[in-house]
Amino acid sequence: MASAAAGEVAIIGSGLIGQSWAMLFASGGFKVKLYDIGQQQVTNALEKIRKEMKFLEQSGSLKGSLGAEEQLSLISGCLNIQEAVEGAMHIQECVPENLELKKKIFAQLDQIVDDKVVLSSSTSCLLPSKVFAGLAHVKQCIVAHPVNPPYYVPLVELVPHPKTAPATVDRTYALMQKIGQSPVRVMKEIDGFALNRLQYAVISEAWRLVEEGIVSPSDLDLVVSDGLGMRYAFIGPLETMHLNAEGMLSYCDRYSEGMQHVLKTFGPIPDFSGATVEKVNQAMCVKVPNDPEHLAARRQWRDECLLRLAKLKRQMQPQ
Repeated sequence: MASAAAGEVAIIGSGLIGQSWAMLFASGGFKVKLYDIGQQQVTNALEKIRKEMKFLEQSGSLKGSLGAEEQLSLISGCLNIQEAVEGAMHIQECVPENLELKKKIFAQLDQIVDDKVVLSSSTSCLLPSKVFAGLAHVKQCIVAHPVNPPYYVPLVELVPHPKTAPATVDRTYALMQKIGQSPVRVMKEIDGFALNRLQYAVISEAWRLVEEGIVSPSDLDLVVSDGLGMRYAFIGPLETMHLNAEGMLSYCDRYSEGMQHVLKTFGPIPDFSGATVEKVNQAMCVKVPNDPEHLAARRQWRDECLLRLAKLKRQMQPQ
């Protein structure tokens, strides 16, 4: 039986999300075991983590109070799942987004863990009631959905199974805060959780505006990056409403009729295919060609922007 001991975390799956989680937990001083089924995957993951942490340290963006070498010394690879979870107080599953695979992993973990460890999934869209169905340790199960890339974007959505114990949610919330993330409680499961529901609503209307020839794909992105996104980087839509009038009651009194009028003009859900996808793809490829080299360079630029924005956000915290 694996027993819980403070300060040890197991990561199941060594892909990009698993690597990010390992770095985050190490930044909080936790000892991390990174598990995967093949030696090559684990070796590659540890090499990528080392490279990334060294870069972060050089650019003054490494999280936590420990240096890169100290953090790296806390992370070890593991090819035996039982060995990986031995002594862990938190297990973060990061295998590919496949329900059967995740269920298989949690069924395995269910056999070897005690009743103290938290079993957490990084799933972005699978409902906890499906992922954790039939587990003996279901009270200890929770979804902790990070935002890609997790090291640079702090939000974590905590989504309980209907039978998840409140203490499991509280423990996971405190742990996420301890490693510098921004946890939010999704009170009950719903398709897409909160982040993707909001994201898909924006994508859907963006697509319709382009499809109907209202605005070009590149201009549509500017509406968000140089418009809405400027505010939303610091405050959410509800606080935006509150500040855009003399408080929320004033905003709703003033604008609710106009909002309802516009919302009634929204079209059906797009199918994201045909001529519009060709048009959008063409516009995106002019900006960022879709070969691996250009995409990787643009992602690196994005991550550096996120790092600088995170630094600015810390400086701009209200007193």
